[in-house]
Amino acid sequence: MSNASIRKVVAGVAFVAAASLAIGVSMPANAAGAADKTLKITSILPLTGSLAFLYPPMEAGAALAVDDINAAGGVLGNKVVIDWKDSGDGTNLAVSTQSATAAIASGTDAVLGAAASGVTKNIINAITGAKIVEISPSNTSPSLTTWADGGYYFRTAPSDNLQGRIAASQILQDGAQNVAILYANNSYGTGLEAVAKSTLTKAGAMVKEFSFTEGETNFGSTASDIVAGNYDAVLIISYDETKKALPALKAAGFPGGNVYLVDGNTIDYSKESFASYLAGAQGTIPGADAPAAFKARLKAKYAKLHNGAVLKDFTYAAESYDAVNLLALAAQASGKATGAGIKSQITNISLAGAGKVNVTSFAAGLKALQAGKKINYDGFSGPVEFDANGDPTGAFIGIYRYTTKGVNVLTKTVAGNK
Repeated sequence: MSNASIRKVVAGVAFVAAASLAIGVSMPANAAGAADKTLKITSILPLTGSLAFLYPPMEAGAALAVDDINAAGGVLGNKVVIDWKDSGDGTNLAVSTQSATAAIASGTDAVLGAAASGVTKNIINAITGAKIVEISPSNTSPSLTTWADGGYYFRTAPSDNLQGRIAASQILQDGAQNVAILYANNSYGTGLEAVAKSTLTKAGAMVKEFSFTEGETNFGSTASDIVAGNYDAVLIISYDETKKALPALKAAGFPGGNVYLVDGNTIDYSKESFASYLAGAQGTIPGADAPAAFKARLKAKYAKLHNGAVLKDFTYAAESYDAVNLLALAAQASGKATGAGIKSQITNISLAGAGKVNVTSFAAGLKALQAGKKINYDGFSGPVEFDANGDPTGAFIGIYRYTTKGVNVLTKTVAGNK
């Protein structure tokens, strides 16, 4: 990112080290960025916690990107290394604290993650303060836009300024005018709730808010209050807590077809006892619908990593794939596989412009860069195009509708700017 970035470097804090599992060529611990010809990435994503359901597609996307990069010749002639660490969730921040410490101590050049905005806020100062690039495939909190990170933080998912507007607009298009918003009282929930509420009220709808603590399991009384309020729609903004909220709403008599979900909970509920209750419910997930061939490759990679296990969800897989490719192309363009080198070029290679070669793969980007050309990377998640704050300037939001089997099916994709 250019020197015009509005953010400032914030000093890191000390953490306790954690063990990691490496895929690729192992490296000894060293000062961050010292091995400036070998790109080392540390994944800090949710192996455990309420967002663990997002780990499989993110892992598949990142691992597939590393395979494609190394098959094309690697970065600066060397294979990319990726270490996998746990981020946990907002209920146990010590997990991400330990992983961030270990990543910094290992001399990593970039961090992929965290998944949850609140978890990122716990580790971003230490990571970016060490001049390590942090890029998240799924952070959506609007407050991260102006975080003081010295220009070392990026995300391939759009801020909830976009998702909140589109989710609310869908509710309005469906005719609802009396809306309940049930949301987790954390960075993710409060940010998305504020945007959705603003959009709804500006359009004349009445909104009632119901907040809960992250990790909540008892929604009985809240569900009863929602039914008593005669709300014609309920927007649920949460993670895994939704699996407790939905049965409560069903038991209280709220119609499942009037439920609206977001990226943290728009998942496959076909194995849940309340699966059929969701028929007609809708949800939003950032990102364009990935091509079938790309999904097939993701499934094959995941099966290889996990003894034939089946990858059923693709949420943020494309964003993870693109994030790793952007890190690699930026390092290649700068000639240095370091945090500073990546930072100096990652915005440039994401932007369209006259005389640039548009590329959609690392292999094509590498070829163009080696020929002395400037590139614009567009990925499976969309055009990306980082602004001065490390946010994608435009993105796609998918609208999904649930079947009688509790499966979410894409119905349309909406393009918009943050």
